[in-house]
Amino acid sequence: MKYGYFDDRAREYVINNPETPYPWINYLGSKNYFCLLSNTAGGYSFYKDARLLRITRYRYNNVPIDAGGKYYYIYEDGEYWSPTWAPVKAKLDYYQCQHGLGYSVITGERKNISTEILYFVPVDDNCEIHRLKIKNNGSSVRKIKLFSFVEFCLWDAYDDMTNFQRNLSTGEVEVEGSTIFHKTEYRERRNHFSFFTVNSNISGFDTDRESFIGLYNGFHEPQVVVSGRPGNSIASGWSPIGSHCLEIVLQPGEEQSYIFILGFMENNPDNKWSSCGGINKDKAYSMIRRYNSDIKVDNALQQLKSYWDDLLSGFYLESGDDRLDRMVNTWNQYQCMVTFNLARSASYFESGISRGIGFRDSNQDLLGVVHMVPERARERLIDLARTQFEDGSTYHQYQPLTKEGNNEIGSGFNDDPLWLILGTAAYIKETGDISILNEEVSFNNGKEATLFDHLLASFNHVVLNKGPHGLPLIGRADWNDCLNLNCFSTDPGESFQTTTNKDDGQAESVLIAGMFVTIGPEFVKMCRFIGKDEIADRAQSEIEDMKKAVMEHGRDKNWFLRAYDYYGNKVGSIDNNEGQIYIEPQGFCVMGGLGIESGFARKALDSVKERLDTEYGLVLLDPPYKQYYPELGEISSYPPGYKENGGIFCHANPWIMIAETVLGRGNNAFEYYKKIAPAYLEEISDIHRMEPYVYAQMIAGKDAVNHGEAKNSWLTGTAAWNYVAITHYILGIRPEYEGLKIDPCIPEEWSGFYVEKRFRGKVYKIHVNNPAKVSKGVKHIKVDGEIIEGNLIRIPLENQARENVNDNTTQHIVEVIMG
Repeated sequence: MKYGYFDDRAREYVINNPETPYPWINYLGSKNYFCLLSNTAGGYSFYKDARLLRITRYRYNNVPIDAGGKYYYIYEDGEYWSPTWAPVKAKLDYYQCQHGLGYSVITGERKNISTEILYFVPVDDNCEIHRLKIKNNGSSVRKIKLFSFVEFCLWDAYDDMTNFQRNLSTGEVEVEGSTIFHKTEYRERRNHFSFFTVNSNISGFDTDRESFIGLYNGFHEPQVVVSGRPGNSIASGWSPIGSHCLEIVLQPGEEQSYIFILGFMENNPDNKWSSCGGINKDKAYSMIRRYNSDIKVDNALQQLKSYWDDLLSGFYLESGDDRLDRMVNTWNQYQCMVTFNLARSASYFESGISRGIGFRDSNQDLLGVVHMVPERARERLIDLARTQFEDGSTYHQYQPLTKEGNNEIGSGFNDDPLWLILGTAAYIKETGDISILNEEVSFNNGKEATLFDHLLASFNHVVLNKGPHGLPLIGRADWNDCLNLNCFSTDPGESFQTTTNKDDGQAESVLIAGMFVTIGPEFVKMCRFIGKDEIADRAQSEIEDMKKAVMEHGRDKNWFLRAYDYYGNKVGSIDNNEGQIYIEPQGFCVMGGLGIESGFARKALDSVKERLDTEYGLVLLDPPYKQYYPELGEISSYPPGYKENGGIFCHANPWIMIAETVLGRGNNAFEYYKKIAPAYLEEISDIHRMEPYVYAQMIAGKDAVNHGEAKNSWLTGTAAWNYVAITHYILGIRPEYEGLKIDPCIPEEWSGFYVEKRFRGKVYKIHVNNPAKVSKGVKHIKVDGEIIEGNLIRIPLENQARENVNDNTTQHIVEVIMG
């Protein structure tokens, strides 16, 4: 069943049924201020850091599921309703939610009163706009009251939900005209506050939650709205809120517009403080004046749309398949950008409290955005490198506000260092900026270094941490955080312990080995570009040694092993009763060229097709674990078919897509692509449940009770890797150090496609024709009418950072004939 439709011209997903299988959300904000907003106005807001500067509250795992948000209530003659359906849930005569790029519009109508609420965050301001238009579609005069509602969080979201003995006595607000100031903590920190305002005179307000809702009421029946009378309450401790009451008279056919602004102010310590509670309101009022009319709001919205149009114009596809085009041109890139902004910190599945910016996560996220925001990708690489230790290990996560690591010294996730090489390579290939390798960035201990020194430390971290078979030590875990193989017991009767000490933890990872032979050559090329040939030679020798180790000790009869555990037992082998084959090493080992000439790579991918493929995507392993195995760690704690224990972990699926293109099997690659791409799942929303416009991290596998049901949408590495798989490898428009490679691997039935690619300051209009109906192979390429040698359009690297890399609009016509 469908709950809406794609409006490709407007770049919106339009929802016409409020009761979606799960709240379908959008992200508002692009730089520092962010808001999560569901299709029925649930969600919350924060500034920079979803934990430390949370502006409004939200309750996870609640009943009903999507409780709390940016609500409006309409009261008339003893009746009340919500124009966003929730929270009152009174039946609407009309409902529609349009989720666009950085904005949402929710329209509701009941008894000839219609409302349209536009929600968005301006590009360059730390606030969100709610413009509510209300119209009388009837033939008689209507007198109504409009109530607004937000609930303020007391900044630190974790402290807010735990430290009640303190927090219930700290809340402070102030009301001045139509503006409600939330100034909790001004005494302690004196550098920030938030406000909620409307560009109209009000007939009343409330700032105390209990006074507005009632102690025993819910969001659906606040006592102030039920009575139709504001309480004019001033919060003193307890739970501060912001609510306005407006009395509105509408003539037949009349429409009125009201602009509500929820804003955040971070004051400079040198500011002079007003005598009114210690907060400086001048900046707030200046912000309010920037958006206090419809024309100003319209201009800000147009600026936002232009901002996203420019970001998404770096890669444009015409394939003849609407679902593919909308994924590539709009929704996949949009999700990549949102995920880059927030890493894994704040979604409807991540509370914004326990996780910040991930080292592994963000380096992978770069792959999907470096063509859109190269300057921000560069900045992120430097931030990530600063969290790295001198031995190459890293903090696994850091808080975006403080840039401080979340974990103890050294994360023990031994795959982390290699991702920095991959992220840096992606940046250099896209921009041509080789100078980033000379960027000065110290290690975590303060030792001065260049980015190249960090990459060398990353490479050496693998070289210096090998196990008995010459394979990389896994540490606490590799990419699969739940595969914890350094669990041991000195006595069978004792409980298991865990170690990540390299002298004790001898568990080895074939996945990291596959990553090493795939990502390692990128480091070798960088070395050669900057004249470090001796290091390059040593690195290449280490890569060759790793290839030998994998081919000798890292494979089973028909596929690559996953690992060796603490005791030296194989994981991911036909000899195991469960977990006989894993997806990850099949992808990375083939991507790294292992087993290509011998035919073993083909055998491994055939085994993936036979053992891991389902109608909804590739499961992570087969068969799943039916019981808990302490020596395997968390992976076997999940029921069969869920998450890492045999779920369709979508993040790893594109690794197989890419591996299939290495073998030239475009039919298989695109078949796998379609199975998890959300636009192709719109018709099965009752099964899939998540948004049909963005990827989910996990889909329940073939052994799960609810096969095909997704969880954890939006913030997932699935977004970047699927963008890479479809654009770089299936369509084959791939940045390389030396220029732009054209190397499609498509379904044989395709006759061709057209791509516009913005690359190093120029636009390449690429026409690919496939008259011979082959999957892979380029017969010849013409650039501006001239045949070039091979399939690489050569463009030299730059020895300095490129500024305004997207400004040059010089165009080149590229004609490609496959065959």
